[in-house]
Amino acid sequence: MDKFLSLPEEKQNLIIDGALKTFGTNGYKKTSMSDIANATGISKAMVFHYFGTKKELYVYLVDLCINSIMTEVIEKFDDSITDLFDRVLYSTRLKISLMQKHPHVPSFTQSLYFENDEEVKEEIKTILDNDEGKIIRQKITYKGVDFSKFKDDVDPNLVLNMIYWLAEGYMSEISDEKEIDLDELYKVFEDCLQLFKKNFYK
Repeated sequence: MDKFLSLPEEKQNLIIDGALKTFGTNGYKKTSMSDIANATGISKAMVFHYFGTKKELYVYLVDLCINSIMTEVIEKFDDSITDLFDRVLYSTRLKISLMQKHPHVPSFTQSLYFENDEEVKEEIKTILDNDEGKIIRQKITYKGVDFSKFKDDVDPNLVLNMIYWLAEGYMSEISDEKEIDLDELYKVFEDCLQLFKKNFYK
């Protein structure tokens, strides 16, 4: 990995984007190092030189995507936003900004939830279930939020689950598209949250 990380950032991003696209499209098992080499424009030997094995490259990408998204949200998060839906929307905008830097992040991260190959399944679960990540998400979601806006018979936890299911379902629906319009994705999500706000708030 040190040899890869010593490359110029532009070269690193080129390799990362090619690998994300290939794994996101084909899944782990069906992706070969030759496929990655073709997508990134470097030789197969250099892919091995930089990453050692296909598994090491894949786990690196999983960790990079999840941690980069969390870092982006943490560094730029505005905790003065006390409205739950506005906070979720703001966090989503931050995530989309990162995805626009690496356009194949959405399809790759979506594919993680459906990846069942035994060689990487446990590594994916470990990264996604990271305790620190859960604590950060809890803080972003709950700390300082004004839950008094909700109707008395509405459970905010259930609403949060609905938002999660909504996002997951929509990403699954568009996962096969060659190009994902992130601005359109944001607009659809914003419209849904406004509908939630209208119906769940007092």
